[in-house]
Amino acid sequence: MVERANFGSKLGVILATAGSAVGLGNVWRFPYMAGENGGAVFIMIYINCVVVLGIPCMISEFIVGRHGQSNTARAYQKLSGGTPWTLIGYMGVLTGFLITGYYAVVSGWCLQYVWASLIGHLQGDPAYFKTYFTELSTDPVKPVLWTVIILGVTYLIIEHGVRNGIERASKMLMPTLFILLLIIVGASCILPNADKGIEFLFKPDWSKLTAEVFLGALGQSFYSLSIAMGCLCTYASYFSRTTNLTRSASQIALIDCLVAILAGLMIFPAAFSVGVNPDSGPSLIFITLPNVFQQAFSSLPVVGYCISLLFFILLSLAALTSLMSLHEVSTAFIHEEMRMSRKKAALVVTISTSVIGAFCSLSMGAVDGLTIFGKSLFDWFDFITGQIFLPIVGFLTCIFIGWFVPHHIVRGEFTNNGDLRSRRYIRLFYIFIFLVKYICPLAILVIFLHQFGLLK
Repeated sequence: MVERANFGSKLGVILATAGSAVGLGNVWRFPYMAGENGGAVFIMIYINCVVVLGIPCMISEFIVGRHGQSNTARAYQKLSGGTPWTLIGYMGVLTGFLITGYYAVVSGWCLQYVWASLIGHLQGDPAYFKTYFTELSTDPVKPVLWTVIILGVTYLIIEHGVRNGIERASKMLMPTLFILLLIIVGASCILPNADKGIEFLFKPDWSKLTAEVFLGALGQSFYSLSIAMGCLCTYASYFSRTTNLTRSASQIALIDCLVAILAGLMIFPAAFSVGVNPDSGPSLIFITLPNVFQQAFSSLPVVGYCISLLFFILLSLAALTSLMSLHEVSTAFIHEEMRMSRKKAALVVTISTSVIGAFCSLSMGAVDGLTIFGKSLFDWFDFITGQIFLPIVGFLTCIFIGWFVPHHIVRGEFTNNGDLRSRRYIRLFYIFIFLVKYICPLAILVIFLHQFGLLK
């Protein structure tokens, strides 16, 4: 049996696990989802969904990981006693591995934009930014190079282990991310007409509340917390027996929501200041925003240059913290199941995901033939993991914890084997079990059916 490492402090637990949850899903996906779905209305529903759906699902993965004290696959195997439920763990590891490959491509784009901002290439009209992104994403060399670079940086962190690698990096990266976020929010909110963007985010227009908005918020709450990727389960295996799982999940959810809202405050006041519609969609970050920052600070070009540079550094840090957790899922699995040293396991994951990332990047247009039924490999990886694997793993985990694992085991982990004996925690446990048994599986099933058009 390989000796398990542990996080060295409560702060390390929170920052590392929050870093897993806080990624491009918060800084990129959340703002454009909010922009497309009514702003404040979407945010209010999102926060409620995080509480009702996200936290129980997070605690479920924490229970599996800490009880198993091993990689995600073996943790499910221990709790299931070798029954077919073990497959959930293997599916979680596979999901995390596949996501690492194509997520690194997007992360590489962020690094390229940092470099382009640094040397002053991100200047021009809206058409220029669109052309720039198209040329970058279809280039046969640059995206692959940046993909390998960011995976290489991730490797250098992961190879140093849990305390000296993941925890130490998280303690540096997460505070830096928050500082950059607050600087850009401050600059954005003092622009002319910024109050319209702030109002869009915090003054709900209930006429915009539709089933689509509700389901969009439900799905975003699930994806932005890194649920069902194996990340939370793997990190929880490094928790101490005294870590309060409920409190940790709540704190991480709070950080997740805070970063998402700050991302909105960073983007929408600037967008409204220059008259850009808030519903720019997925192109918001790489096409719309560089132009927004340039226009918003046209009278102070040096400030505009600095804000644009800081923004893409922020985006890269958010991508890196998530990549660390995704990489660790596969590294821990290979390290323990194949009895390979951590450095070799991390190297195997880095090389293999670099190959996946290279093919995904090249399939965006640089090389013909890397498409299946007219869809690029990048889009297929995104579709299979995001729309099929994640909902299935999340659904099965809830069923597993709620219906299969003996309640005394779940209760023991939830209450730290009786250390948390107050009536409040006992009530919270029964609320948790109810949500995991009934509400969470139903919500995930609704998301799954809706995305395939089977539920209108």
